[in-house]
Amino acid sequence: MLCPVVKALLGHYRRYPLQLILVWLGLTLGVSLFVGVTAIAEHTRKSYEHGEKFFANPLPYHIRSDNIDQPVPFSLYIQLRRSGFSQCAPFASYRTTTLRGLNLLIIGVDPILSLSRPASIPGHSYLVIISQELAKREKLKNGDWMKTDSGVQLGPIQIDQKNLVYGSKVITALPLVQALKGNASLSVIACADMPYVQLKHLKSMLPEGINISRGHRSDIGSLTKAFLLNLNAMGMLSFMVGLFIFYQAISLSFIQRQPLVGMLRQAGVSGLELAKSLTIEIALLILVSCISGNILGMILANQFIPVVYSSLAHESSETYLWVAWNWRWGVSSLVLATVSASCACVWPLIRLLKSPSIRLTPKVSLIRFAGAEFAIQAVLAVILLLVAIAVYFLIKAACAGFIVPALILVSVGLITPYIVWKVFDLLSYTLKDVKRRWFFSDAAASMGYRGIATMAFLIALTANIGVETLVGSFRETTDRWLNERLAADLYVYSSPSSQSEMTDWLLRQAPVQSLWKRWERDIPSDQGLLQIVSTGQSHEELDTLTVKVAVPNFWELLHSQKSVMISESMSLKLDIRPGDVIQLPPPLGLDWKVAGIYYDYGNPFYQVMISEPLWHRLFGYNGNIVLNVTAKQDTSLDRLRNKFEQAFHLDEERVFDNKTIHQALMQTFDRTFAIAGKLGRLTLFIAVVGIFFATLAGEATRQKHMTLLRCLGVSGKELVVIGSIQLCIFGMISLLIAIPLGIALASLVIDIVIKQAFGWSIQLYLIPQGYLETAFWSLTALVAAGSIPILKLVLQAPMRSFRDSL
Repeated sequence: MLCPVVKALLGHYRRYPLQLILVWLGLTLGVSLFVGVTAIAEHTRKSYEHGEKFFANPLPYHIRSDNIDQPVPFSLYIQLRRSGFSQCAPFASYRTTTLRGLNLLIIGVDPILSLSRPASIPGHSYLVIISQELAKREKLKNGDWMKTDSGVQLGPIQIDQKNLVYGSKVITALPLVQALKGNASLSVIACADMPYVQLKHLKSMLPEGINISRGHRSDIGSLTKAFLLNLNAMGMLSFMVGLFIFYQAISLSFIQRQPLVGMLRQAGVSGLELAKSLTIEIALLILVSCISGNILGMILANQFIPVVYSSLAHESSETYLWVAWNWRWGVSSLVLATVSASCACVWPLIRLLKSPSIRLTPKVSLIRFAGAEFAIQAVLAVILLLVAIAVYFLIKAACAGFIVPALILVSVGLITPYIVWKVFDLLSYTLKDVKRRWFFSDAAASMGYRGIATMAFLIALTANIGVETLVGSFRETTDRWLNERLAADLYVYSSPSSQSEMTDWLLRQAPVQSLWKRWERDIPSDQGLLQIVSTGQSHEELDTLTVKVAVPNFWELLHSQKSVMISESMSLKLDIRPGDVIQLPPPLGLDWKVAGIYYDYGNPFYQVMISEPLWHRLFGYNGNIVLNVTAKQDTSLDRLRNKFEQAFHLDEERVFDNKTIHQALMQTFDRTFAIAGKLGRLTLFIAVVGIFFATLAGEATRQKHMTLLRCLGVSGKELVVIGSIQLCIFGMISLLIAIPLGIALASLVIDIVIKQAFGWSIQLYLIPQGYLETAFWSLTALVAAGSIPILKLVLQAPMRSFRDSL
């Protein structure tokens, strides 16, 4: 008995094939975005963990020799690998000159180097990555070989297309650099983040003269974590939009089958058999949607991966950029789709099965249940809003930053159809003009099939505005902070033994205007690793200190009393304010007065700043030191940098210029967060597609109504205009709600998630041009999506459409 009932129910889709597409499309797109985003996030996380990027390499810990002239022994790297430090990777550099007289810095990179001895020369060819500028100057193309003045041929050449290599730097395999140097020594061993206990064990293994320090590139690691956080939120949001479309489609499908269900009930089919049959139908839809969603999601992930980050220099992009499907993603998507789709089907199914069979046999108007459903949604929205308020005030954790905006977003989405329907319904009774009354009455009636799709559009639009505001604020804040913080033109990571000689040499150079030193040292504390940095009294150093809040005369207080400045993340996580007295671990001691708090974006640990005389009193001349050099105007930094590197035989890991650091971080930011904007627009596109198919299916059910209007003298052009204006009103209402709501949600995420998870306070910046662009394209797409189905309907002859409707 069950099989004929299932066939009869599925036969509905033969008459309304577009409705089947809409049901499949909503769940498929939701699953595909969930799987695609999960794949991208997982692949990006693994890539960063294994150090598969070079320029934006998140290997914050650098093991170097205290003496610049003394290399790091290769045996130390072997010892670390055998001790289980697999997160460490070796780097070596070698300077040479081409036949054309150009100085080259060859960098050997190999994160997965085997424990074998270096190769000899000649005998092996290694892929050599060069910049586009170097290729132009040396007139090289892919596959060529480059000859040095010592007679060594390097190749085959591959020209970098990912902006990973710049200037005269060359990237190749580590064994080649070791062979060129004639020994297995390393310039640096870089390690990824590790627990403090493991870091302490690593430090104990280092021989005398070798130390480990945390480099400035750790900023990018924190940026990556923020990106992954944002990416996962976008994935769940996109799935939610797809689920709303599925809910709208399945609800419409159940409503349209009311006459069929009524006849089956009168023919003796029980409610239990109908429930089983509809459950089988839903299970088939979920299974098919999950399979197609996983396929589409992997296609999406492989299309978006190049946007997230560039490939590793010594690997082929085809191998590196391809994301393989993981069965765990399939299982997760199936479970999520099953639970979500089942919840979405509960109310339409109960409404269909609980209605008396005598009421189901006639062709019931779609508006019959719309008012009651929207009222129930409004009550649920109020409950969710109250829960969001309670969570905001009661839970002080980063998870609240996702729960509160999600609850507010869903509650606003649920209550909007009720408000719109109520306003339209009220206008249809109160307006004096008959045409206007009919217009709003028809718009209220269309909410029965447009309501859920409009809700999905509102949620997608709000999310898009929110993400646009969040990313724009994040970028603008980071850019302004870098402009203030990077006041020097050249940064030299020196060593205590050579800093005096380097300082004297730099001050003798005519292009150098001023120089100041910054000492750094990490010490353990009860809260984790604490970084101590020094500052002098110069105006340049004061200008680089991006102060958030401080006591009066904080700068004089810092240099005359036992006072410290602390980073913002430390102040927020430990609830420290200016004027407080804090206790610091040895050798710093007790009773330090907090003179102020400064911004330090990207710093993953606590940081304390003390005056330089106090530093030397506590630590002497031991620690890491950075020389900050400002140059005179119209000075060629490249020439000064090259001259300095040649004078002291430094590798590229020790010398950076302002422009390189700023551009590198901002390019990394733009490349990292570019996918957020693309996903937001894709989510918005899905919502517009949902409205398109909802309108298409809804207008098909209202065919009789439309043809009667045409028979009464309403032209096809007028019908198209009426439908377009109705959707334009829906879109305008959605925009009026979405723009302030999106900005408010972005503010909540900044206030809760960013502060709690990263210890940053980001300024909120509005992006009016972006809002206008989003509003224009959204309304255009919305009106087009609603006009096309009506236009298709009115192109038929009125009498033929009337006969078809009967």
